Amino acid sequence: MARKNIVRIAEAIEKRKQGDKAAPQARAVVIHPPKFEVATVLLRGVAPYVQHAFSEKAINTMIETQQMGHQAKKGRKRDPKDFKAVYEGAMHKSRQGWCGIPAAAFRNAMISACRTVGFKMTLAKLSLFVEADGFDAKDGSPLVKITKGQPHEHFAPARNDNGSTDIRCRPMWDEGWEAKIRIRWDAEQFSATDVMNLLSRVGLQVGIGEGRPDSRNSTGLGWGLFEIVN
Repeated sequence: MARKNIVRIAEAIEKRKQGDKAAPQARAVVIHPPKFEVATVLLRGVAPYVQHAFSEKAINTMIETQQMGHQAKKGRKRDPKDFKAVYEGAMHKSRQGWCGIPAAAFRNAMISACRTVGFKMTLAKLSLFVEADGFDAKDGSPLVKITKGQPHEHFAPARNDNGSTDIRCRPMWDEGWEAKIRIRWDAEQFSATDVMNLLSRVGLQVGIGEGRPDSRNSTGLGWGLFEIVN
């Protein structure tokens, strides 16, 4: 009798094993699909905005110099500076011909502004994006269209890496310039109010373009600041 009970128990255990293999247990879903929201915001400059795009001529000169190697500086004639060409080359223009601001300027500034509120910049890099209105005709970088304001030449002294002083000519948009940006964000990381407040901090504390308060090379000139219109 005892032997029959042992056999039955062994058969029951084997059936359970077979059943577990045939029908695995369902696993709980932990990772949810991304939930993004988008908003269009009109910005108005409260300070001048200055650009410094890497010109196509400068790129070609660097390529030529590197191809020539150690012969590049031997007896090389220095051409007169064409300030008009420098001014035009420093502008970001789309393939359609309109002037724009690099979309990355706004995105990078919003990520940088996270430091003022103690939010992790590494999370912001994965959660905040600025959609492009077009692409740069020179390098294909995403651009946000400047919808109001005209550039003019701005001359200013600058210090070169070797310590000498140079004169730079850059395109400047006076205060009152406007641009509409489309921001896309991860709604599980930020609320719409969070994004607007962060963008407001960018406009008043971080800035965009040359001479901004958050410049990597200096404390800035107070340029590139803006306010949210709507």
